[in-house]
This record gives sequence, structure tokens and C-alpha cells, in this order.
Amino acid sequence: MFAKAFRVKSNTAIKGSDRSDSRVQWERIAQHIRRKLRADVTAAFPTLGTDQASELVPGKEELNIVKLYAHRGDAVTVYVSGGNPILFELEKNLYPTVYTLWSYPDLLPAFTTWPLVLEKLVGGADLMLPGIVVPPAGLPQVQKGDLCAIVLVGNRAPVAIGVAAMSTSEMLTSGLKGRGFSVLHTYEDHLWRSGDRSSPPFIAPLTLDPPDVSEEQDDMRRLTLEGKEEENGEDQQMCGEKTLLEASEDPGVGGLNQDPADSKTLQEQMDELLQQCFLHALKCRVKKTDLPLLTSTFLGSHVFSCWYGRHVWVGGGQAQSLPYSLVVGQDGADGELVEGHMVERVECRVDLLSKFLQQMQQEQIIQVKELSKGVESIVAVDWKHPRITSFVIPEPSPTSQTIQEGSREQPYHPPDIKPLYCVPASMSLLFQESGHKKGSILEGSEVRMIIINYAKKNDLVDADNKNLVHLDPILCDCILEKSEQHTVMKLPWDSLLTRCLEKLQPAYQVTFPGQEPIVKKGTICPIDITLAQRASNKKVTVVRNLEAYGLDPCTVAAILQQRCQASTTVTPAPGAKDSLQVQIQGNQVHHLGRLLLEEYQLPRKHIQGLEKAPKPGKKK
Repeated sequence: MFAKAFRVKSNTAIKGSDRSDSRVQWERIAQHIRRKLRADVTAAFPTLGTDQASELVPGKEELNIVKLYAHRGDAVTVYVSGGNPILFELEKNLYPTVYTLWSYPDLLPAFTTWPLVLEKLVGGADLMLPGIVVPPAGLPQVQKGDLCAIVLVGNRAPVAIGVAAMSTSEMLTSGLKGRGFSVLHTYEDHLWRSGDRSSPPFIAPLTLDPPDVSEEQDDMRRLTLEGKEEENGEDQQMCGEKTLLEASEDPGVGGLNQDPADSKTLQEQMDELLQQCFLHALKCRVKKTDLPLLTSTFLGSHVFSCWYGRHVWVGGGQAQSLPYSLVVGQDGADGELVEGHMVERVECRVDLLSKFLQQMQQEQIIQVKELSKGVESIVAVDWKHPRITSFVIPEPSPTSQTIQEGSREQPYHPPDIKPLYCVPASMSLLFQESGHKKGSILEGSEVRMIIINYAKKNDLVDADNKNLVHLDPILCDCILEKSEQHTVMKLPWDSLLTRCLEKLQPAYQVTFPGQEPIVKKGTICPIDITLAQRASNKKVTVVRNLEAYGLDPCTVAAILQQRCQASTTVTPAPGAKDSLQVQIQGNQVHHLGRLLLEEYQLPRKHIQGLEKAPKPGKKK
């Protein structure tokens, strides 16, 4: 609902206590509004106590009532307290914002999804059931139309709210397929941006008592990492190509019966996996020019991006590649779907990751320094270290490729851009003999052939010097300036052809893979990268004209947000109709150039502003 900018109709401030005689009547109205809002909150959310409702709608702090129209025309009333939107009302229904849910995370039943899915939700998509993660205790029990919160794996802080499109039982019956939730509001949408734009806090997942292995081992399959499970008599490759759900419903897939004492603990498995991703990132993703590199950026943009593509084997079937946690398969009996189980959690806590980097520094793989107070950066990497040189990059699996590419739906291929020429009215006489008229579109080779044939047909080639061409009245009018028409009688072939091409109007042809060519007059605008100053002398990187090259600005913004670990916004480009621009906090020209040149394979001549990248060794 708030994926695009909204229009504010009115903004009314309900101020705190003011007992001057001139405001007694207004104060009574303000108190009535607050009492009514608290009563509505208590009625809408019964789990919220009276004291909590009073905290949410305070009696003295200023309260703003903002009436606005969403981009689809919906009339919405937003209640703002402390500078943040806390509630919004739509069609007489009251909804909490993510700011409120961060203070009361258990206010709504919560469903878990992956970080990659959040990027789509922010763009306005609904949450589909295949993106739901089934927790150890099963899915929350909800009915169709119930309001629910959406959280990410490893953190209970809600990042979106939505209305259930079906009940929990219907979700399970459908095999977790189809649309699950109509999303109303998300972290990073325009309603969130109207507040202080704070990030979700870390709220630890609820832990469950570990199951009794002696009672559960017949019902629950063992976990091992890829390459660590024992032979079980089944064709591993065949099982690996099945999805988690298919593996659970196939009675022919057996469980692993290895001795628990012989297998590694979950923590040991995850420590090993983290080290593999660490080495993978250093060997493939980090370059010397990236240093010094913030440890948070290194972990978020490089290490964890290698996490996708690692596999978890579940009962002989291959699970999806999962970040931050491992999932146990869904056990099926006689074709009946039973609730899935998830290993309790693998937390990405800052303190644990900091200790891990310290351990890598002790092994002299990296050098970490605190360049500014409280902010650590990697300042050196020993790429000749035996652990890096001996590390073998794993082959990406079909499953991991599906997950990563699924977020983009289709891999991007750069368009084929060909310069063309349009015949103007002033040169129509020169081209009419070849059957072309004003407005005809020609390639450069066609123009050259037409000029050569015209000169030979009209005997304009100099008999003594074949490299010269006599200019007849038509050529004089078409290619010569007025001051030259009585002085220039001959021209060399190269000069004649160059002048002719310069007099033609520019045009171009863009061909996207699998689509018909698109021909337009003029020159194609390059992707424009600029730096701008914002409040408090902060720099931002702005990129425009992505649509001309078939790039979705929202997709580019989501990728840059993850890689740069910086906030991104997509706004209408000033002075350009139906065009968007992406704004990234800080000087991110280096990351942007790498994305456009190396991954999207766009020619450098179609990108301007790459020289604005920060010099190596300087603070970005």
C-alpha cells in the first residue's frame, strides 16, 4: 500500500496538556480523541493491556493525525507520536506500524520468511506461501482475514504486516503454495520513511527445549552438511534434485541412521560453514582495492552472500540453500503433510562474529583495526595464506541458483545498441534516388553505399585522382556550409562520407534478448551517475536512466542496499517523465560500477560518472 509515495491531505497536531482558559475546550476535544484511540486500540488488539495502550497513545506527548491518500487512491488516517507513525486506519480498521511492532513484537501472530523475500515485499509484492519458513512449533493458527506480522529468519522484529489470504489449515492443505498474505505495510516503505527511518532491532527468537533424541529419532530425520552424510543406499543426486516438500511426500526416501556420536554437532557444522563462506568471500569477492573494508560490510555483503549456495541434506533429500539457519525436512506419512521442524537457530550475533574475525586475525589471514571509534575495518588480507590458496570454490547447486536468480525472476542480459541515422528534409534529394525519403532510418554502412553509388552514377569521381569526388549542386547543398559553397569543389572520400554522416540526424536501435528491436530517434541517454550533498554535509550517489537499458531501478536499489550496507531510495527523476532514479547513501560509485560493468556487462561508453569513485585507500 505504501510502496509508492502518498499524498498528504491534512496534518493535525493534538498537543499535550495546556490549561490556559483559551484552550480548555480544545483540550477536552484532545483528551476525547486520545481516549477514543486508546479504546479502539484495546478493542482491535485484545492482547494489549490498558497500561500498554496508554504507553502507545500517551496523554501528554504530542499526537499528530495525518490524513493521506495512498498511490492507489485509498484514504488512510495515520497517527504519529514521537515523530514516528504508530498506527494507521484504513476502512475503519486499525493497523500497527513496524515502529509499534518493534516495541510489542508479540502483538500479532508472526510468520517467518527470508531476507531476499523482503526486497520483493518492499517493492509492493504480496507474500507467497513458498517463501514461508515453518518454525519448530509449526505455523501460527490464524483464520482468513486475520492481521499478521512478518519477520525474518533469526530475528523476531517484524518487518511487515499483512492480512492472511487463507487459514493455517488451508495453507498446509495447499502444500504451502499460492498467495499467503496481502501485504499492507513494510519496513523501508514510504510510511516507514515518514518516521525516523530506524532499522529493526534484534529480538532473539524464542527458544524451545531441545527434543528428546531417544523419543524423536524415529520421527525426525538427521541433519548433516553436504558431503558429510553417509551412504544410505539411495541415489543422492536424484534425491538432491527434489524439493523439500517432494522429498517429504516420497515414501521411498529413507532417513539417515548414523550414530549421533559419530556426527558433528550443529554448532560445529555451522562453524565449519562460516569458515568456508569466509574463505570463499576472500578468494572470490574481496579485492585489494576494496580495503579498508568495514567488517559489517564484509560480513553482510560478502560472507553471507556466499551462504546462499550451501546445502543442507535432510533425510536423503536436498533442502533449499538457506541463510542463517538450517531446516529439517517435513515428515510425511501416507501422503499427509505434517508440520515441518527447524533447527532452533543459527544466530548472526555481532559479538560472535567479532570473535570469529579475531580468530581469523590470530591465524594471520586478515588484519583488523579500529579506524574510528567503535567501528572495525579489515585493513589487510594475506591472499597467499595457505588456507586461502588451498580453498576450493564449491560448485553452485541448481537449488541455490534458483533461489538467487528467483529474486530477479530472469537473469539480466544487456541490450544490443546499434547507432542509426535518420534522413532529414535538407538531405532528402541526395537519398531519393536510392528510394529513401525524409525520416528514413539507415545504418552507417547503408549511408556509405548510397553516397558511393550516387557519386559513381553521376560521374563525380575525379578522373585523375580516384580519391577525390567532385561536388554537384545537390552535394553542395547537403554537406557544405554556406561559406564553402563557392570555394570547395572537391572532397576526399573520407571527408565526404564523414560530413554526410554528421549532417544526418542521429537515431539508435535497442534490441533486448527475445524481443523485437526498438528504433528511436536521437541518441540514447547514458546511465548517469552523480554525487550530491544532503543534510549534514552527507554524500549520496544518484543514478538515472536505468530503464533505457532494461534495468529495474527497484531491483538495482535492492541489490545495492545489500552490497553497500547502506540505505537506498527510489524516487521520480526530476525533469524526466515516467523515469525513476536510485539514491544510495554515501559514495558508492565503485560498487555501482562493478555491478553495471562486470555483472550486467554494459559497455563503459554507455555509463558516465564512473570517474567519481573514491580513490583507493581513502574513506568512502
